[in-house]
Amino acid sequence: MKGLYDSRYEHDGCGVGFTANIKGKTSHGVLRDALTMLSNLHHRGGSGAETDTGDGAGILLQIPDGLLRAECAVLGFSLPPAGTYGVGMLFIPSEAGTLTAVKKAVEQVVDESGHLLLGWRPVPVNDDTIGHTARECMPRIMQVFVQPAEEFSDSSGLERALFVLRRRVESRLPNVYAASFSHRTVVYKGMLTAGQLAGFYRDLADERAETALALVHSRFSTNTFPSWQRAHPNRLLAHNGEINTLRGNVHWMKAREAAFSSGTFGEDLSHVLPVVDESGSDSSMLDNALEFLMASGYALPHALLMMMPEPWQHHPFMDEKLRAFYQYHSCLMEPWDGPASVAFSDGRLVGAILDRNGLRPSRYYVTDDERIIMASEVGVLPIGPEHVLQKGRLRPGRMLLVDTEQGRIIEDHELKSELAASHPYGQWLQDNLRDLPLRPPNEHADLDETILHEQNRVFGYTYEEMRLLLAPMAQDGVEPVGAMGTDTPLAVLSDRPQLLFHYFKQLFAQVTNPPIDALREEIVTSTRLTLGREFDLLKPGPENCRQIVLESPIL
Repeated sequence: MKGLYDSRYEHDGCGVGFTANIKGKTSHGVLRDALTMLSNLHHRGGSGAETDTGDGAGILLQIPDGLLRAECAVLGFSLPPAGTYGVGMLFIPSEAGTLTAVKKAVEQVVDESGHLLLGWRPVPVNDDTIGHTARECMPRIMQVFVQPAEEFSDSSGLERALFVLRRRVESRLPNVYAASFSHRTVVYKGMLTAGQLAGFYRDLADERAETALALVHSRFSTNTFPSWQRAHPNRLLAHNGEINTLRGNVHWMKAREAAFSSGTFGEDLSHVLPVVDESGSDSSMLDNALEFLMASGYALPHALLMMMPEPWQHHPFMDEKLRAFYQYHSCLMEPWDGPASVAFSDGRLVGAILDRNGLRPSRYYVTDDERIIMASEVGVLPIGPEHVLQKGRLRPGRMLLVDTEQGRIIEDHELKSELAASHPYGQWLQDNLRDLPLRPPNEHADLDETILHEQNRVFGYTYEEMRLLLAPMAQDGVEPVGAMGTDTPLAVLSDRPQLLFHYFKQLFAQVTNPPIDALREEIVTSTRLTLGREFDLLKPGPENCRQIVLESPIL
């Protein structure tokens, strides 16, 4: 799209949730409950004037091996044991002749990567119930099945191989979108309303489709265009809110790429860069970075806490080891910050986290039949109060985490204590981080009125600023009050002296967020920053925090 469209404004205000059997028992019932949740989140999704074309809806679930195994047998190829093959869910342009060309190119990439392509499966859909607009731009949806060439000692190695393979396919075929490409999970999504998803994808109504967890999302594209690709869940997460710091996050990630070493990727590192696909929405870019960190060797909760840390600088009761964990990682990466409720899953772990301010709601129930239900509001599933063992809400910076292999909810303090003890972060900081004390303020000096007037003009202070802004602050100790709108010409175009801060403008949030007062809410705000060289984000070590700390950017 061209004209006035700008992809930087791709933000969401949506409904999100997940349900899981805590013990990891798979069933079609979990999938059915998730689809019910999604239908009950219908009001959190959006649509245009054409009410049967939605802003987007989708579901992430564990690969339904029984269903896919039976379907592939009918198509003439067999699957190896569950957990040893990958499934790619591909959106392919529907133009005539494209499918043949795409298949040939994908098969070539798979062959070049040394893997074995097992076969293709057209995903059965029913487009009778979706709107005209959604049908007009609907891609051809195909599943590709791949068996990696080598056996991996752990599942993360297999997932990394599929991640690299997907990035190579995307590089070769930029017009093909992979909704998922994993040996654990598969994503069914599209430009649909919440109520249309189950009827559109026939797999979701099949009793053979079983899973122990499912993540759902109903999208409301606040001021942007819907599309099949922008529907959630992304490959690891579904998101309600927006990332306000996105431009800085993306630029910093791009700058850090030069310092990346091969690490776990070996010779494949070049195939997975750049980390962030800037054509996506803010949540998909968050997902890009999270996926890359996981493939680099970080555990999913570790990577999320690096990207969305809880407020630690002014927390009076935080354990010092945990504070050191956060402070160390602040030298590696700035927070991806903004009002956000993020639900996530890698197919084994499932959970959710809130931004540091807690500006998005999320509540959860744990039931007596070993289920957990989390959503952006209560009432998404009909559960009698006699069956509820525990209920609560997500809290700012806290993580709700379920490990379906261990069959338990991992408490926030247990998870963070384990991560904080994984390296001697405190010692690394003590040996390498240096504080730069601010100079004490100069004593007040009386200036001649003529000199003071000249200095004011040289540095760009106007009569209005002196009278309306500085005088109330100096005389009464109050904040100046003014209009949010301003018709002041841009400083960069002025031929007169301007104050330094006139050259900077705040990017206001695109969805409704309460204002944050840096003084009254000091625990979640900070002016702290570090100076110094950044080393390799992919290699934790003491040299990464060899930096100078400033408590304020103003020296």
